[in-house]
Amino acid sequence: MAESHPGLVHQFDDPEQQFEAARVGMWIFLATEIMFFGGVFTGYAVYRQAYAEAFAQASNHLDVWLGSVNTAVLICSSLSMAMAVHAAQQGHRRQIIFFLGITMVLGALFLGIKFTEYYHKYEEHLIPGPGFEFKEGHAGRAVIFFSFYFAMTGLHALHMIIGLGLLGYLVAKAARDRFSPAYYTPVEITGLYWHFVDIVWIFLFPLLYLVGRHL
Repeated sequence: MAESHPGLVHQFDDPEQQFEAARVGMWIFLATEIMFFGGVFTGYAVYRQAYAEAFAQASNHLDVWLGSVNTAVLICSSLSMAMAVHAAQQGHRRQIIFFLGITMVLGALFLGIKFTEYYHKYEEHLIPGPGFEFKEGHAGRAVIFFSFYFAMTGLHALHMIIGLGLLGYLVAKAARDRFSPAYYTPVEITGLYWHFVDIVWIFLFPLLYLVGRHL
């Protein structure tokens, strides 16, 4: 009977059908996200090709060490998210909460480092606008790089914040023992979203931070 399965909504016959529908829905959503970020990446690629020297000079003003640390942080968060999904599949409530908590801490650490970078750019007058200063030359073209930098990393940070909200929701549900080997769909689906956001950063890091490191 459908009533015997916690979390099963009325339009589905069984948890397996509900899980497949949720997974397909998430993949469709992620496909739209890929198209969204793809447009931004394409715009960046066009301007980078046109103003290669200016983009390289501007990229050298980014802190590659902090960017590398953030990359490692997100890779670790993907691992802890995968462990949370595995714990949910096994029905281990405490492990679900533990690994989701680790993922949230790592996500918050990523955002803290990113906002620290933003503050450094503010102090260096590298935020696009009336106060923008770029002493190496190509200021008019360098501001395009930093416009892409703040737009791309800002959109990514927004997705991270949304992800943290979803993880907090999962922790609350896990604390009430709402997940079991028969029902762990929200954890699995949120895991797909979190991994996608991490993959986006894997592309952002070399595109933004490593452009001019060979110069």
